[in-house]
Amino acid sequence: MSPTEPEGIRRQSTPRRRRTVRLRTLLIWLAVVPTVAMGTQVALTAERLLDQSAQLRSDVVAAERIGAPLYTLMVDMQAERTATAARWAGTGESEGELRARREATDLAAAEFRRLAVDPERSFGEVTRQLDKLPDHRLRADARSGTADSTLAYYSEVIGKVIQVYQQEFSHAEDAELAQASRPVVSMLQATEMVAREDTVLALAGPSGELTFAGYDQFVSALGAQRYLHEALIVPHLTARDQRFYERVVGSSDWQTKTRIESAVLSGHKDIVSGIKLPAEIAGWPSAHANFSVQMTTLNIDLARSVLARGDAKAGELQTEVAWLIGGSAGGLLAVVVVVVLTTRSVLRRLHDLHERTVTVAEETLPDVVSRLQRGQTVDPEALPAVSGDRDEVGRISDAFARAVAVSVDGHRRLAAERHGFGLFASGIASRTGNLVSRQLSLTEDLQDTFGHDEALLAELMRADQLTVGMRRQIENLLILAGGEVPDPHTEPMRVADLLREAAAEVEDFRRIERQALDETSVEPSAISRISHLLAELLDNATRFSPPRSKVVIRAEVVTDGLSVEIEDRGPRVSPERYEEMNGRLHAAPPYSVLAQNAHRLGLFVVGHLAEQLHATVTLRRSVYGGTSAVVILPAELLVATGDRDPRTTGEPEPQRALQAPAAVRELLPAPTPAPAADLVPAPAVAAAAAVTGPPAAGGPEPAPEPVAHTSAGLPSRRTKAPAAVPAAAPAPLVPVPVPALAGRPALPERVPQTHIAEQLREPRAQETVVRPDTATPEEVADAWADYEQGTQTVEEELRRDQP
Repeated sequence: MSPTEPEGIRRQSTPRRRRTVRLRTLLIWLAVVPTVAMGTQVALTAERLLDQSAQLRSDVVAAERIGAPLYTLMVDMQAERTATAARWAGTGESEGELRARREATDLAAAEFRRLAVDPERSFGEVTRQLDKLPDHRLRADARSGTADSTLAYYSEVIGKVIQVYQQEFSHAEDAELAQASRPVVSMLQATEMVAREDTVLALAGPSGELTFAGYDQFVSALGAQRYLHEALIVPHLTARDQRFYERVVGSSDWQTKTRIESAVLSGHKDIVSGIKLPAEIAGWPSAHANFSVQMTTLNIDLARSVLARGDAKAGELQTEVAWLIGGSAGGLLAVVVVVVLTTRSVLRRLHDLHERTVTVAEETLPDVVSRLQRGQTVDPEALPAVSGDRDEVGRISDAFARAVAVSVDGHRRLAAERHGFGLFASGIASRTGNLVSRQLSLTEDLQDTFGHDEALLAELMRADQLTVGMRRQIENLLILAGGEVPDPHTEPMRVADLLREAAAEVEDFRRIERQALDETSVEPSAISRISHLLAELLDNATRFSPPRSKVVIRAEVVTDGLSVEIEDRGPRVSPERYEEMNGRLHAAPPYSVLAQNAHRLGLFVVGHLAEQLHATVTLRRSVYGGTSAVVILPAELLVATGDRDPRTTGEPEPQRALQAPAAVRELLPAPTPAPAADLVPAPAVAAAAAVTGPPAAGGPEPAPEPVAHTSAGLPSRRTKAPAAVPAAAPAPLVPVPVPALAGRPALPERVPQTHIAEQLREPRAQETVVRPDTATPEEVADAWADYEQGTQTVEEELRRDQP
């Protein structure tokens, strides 16, 4: 928490702005994510199928390599079990048979041990059971224990063999192969059940007697093998295997087997020691030897059929993987192509929409707004139209077209309101201007009537000057409203006269120093506008500079036309402020900006006039620290002057430059009487002589500038064209301030022997004693107070302009 933050008030966390993702990136991700997901799924599926195919191949190879030895081992173990049971029962020829069966079993076990070396397979349990075979043989030879325990060992080993078949070669992961391999395992189990029946009957021996446990084993084996044949073998055999199975069960040996089993079940006799079997069991060995071979052949055929089907299935899986990879690759390629084409199409349409939008925003709309503000019509075809497309990009384009239409309608209404307000303001300005013109005429009539009263004449001149300022403000309103200032001039006007007329429009005209450095004239159609423009700049310069300082306006012909520079001694202005003011000069502001700057409309008026005249106005800092306004009038507004040449009239050029401006002489008030030293004759014919001083020695008397007069002998306000008039009647003495030079300033004169060594100087005449300044401390204090008051006025104006 900030140390200045009141306790208990937590600072609000600024929400973090989410990063905008580009549409191209979104489209790419839209294509990449499904493609990667699809590729991953295809890869996993292909890997699973390849693993399954490899497993099938491995099972087929293992079954071909180990299946036959394992089956041989099972058959030999069954035969050795039967021989062991016969030897235990005391059959006469069983000893030789037992040795032969044991040798066969040992060979089969050795072959199995040699091939069953894969640690991942479940062959180890069979191998561990075979390791116990010698011990059980010794027990059987020594008849240690019971026969059931010895024979149970053989049954356990055979059960492990069948379990290996069931685990390793049943193909449980594939339903089709599992269905095909089910009859094989069931046939092995059924063969084992028949072999157990053979072992039980062999254990009965020559006496044909069984214990109750032995009889129960026979009955269980018989029921199991019949169930296996009826429920798990016959329903799952193929047509070919079904026919082979029917031949086996329809043979005489199988019928003998079935008859003996039925006789044992129904023809046995119970005795004290157990069960007495019927005599039909004597035909069991030969019948068993015959149908067991047929069953073995059927088992082998079934196993081979399963292996062939597994190999074909493995090939099918590999083919499926190849098709899957190829199809997926083609699909992914198609997806990529579609996404690329779609992305390019969408981005191209969006790019075209962006280009059209930028064109409309940067070119079309500004041009339309500018035409509407000028009161011109707008071509509807230049604006974007609603196309009615139903896709997303089309709807965005239509929405933008509607927004542009609404914006143009709004600008059209604003332009209509602005035009209407301009007409309204122009009407008011015109009527008010007429009233002001009538007031000026009335003031002139009053000057003619009461010209003998000096005090009243001075007040009338002051009122006349204020009325002129009112007329200029009314003309400002007319200009800002879009109207034009009426121009009564019909003849070109010299630049010097134009500067004089512009200065006469300013209330504090006495501080303006004019310098017309070239003799040229201005077109009559532009005189009033140029005069008004310069008057606004001069008024601004006099108001924003110290009261006792001079404002210099000089005009000279340059390459681009006529350059008029107005320079004041006002306070310093920052570069940013100059940039803002120049912006006002070069751009027509809306009414809202005019309302916010109602107290500073002069620059806007100057900007309007400059635009009408095709002139440029630039404000910058002057070398004296004040502000310099440079106006460049185009050469099209200038004409060659038709005034007289001083060389032909005999008028000295310096004397012409020092003549007092007519407008200044016309507007001088009549102050109260001053000391005699400050009074000069005031008639119009003597005004120029009073200002310029005596003529040069030996030169002709300078002709005064012709000035029009009223009936009372007073100078008229604005003389449109100089004309020769008779001399006016004498007027009372009035103080006439010395005006600034109208031409180029005089060059400094060289004083002889100013920089010579002291020893070489000639005797000099006595220097004129410089008279001390006669200004009193009160006058100095008043001048300083005026300067401070002007500075404060400027600062107040600047503060009001700041936002």
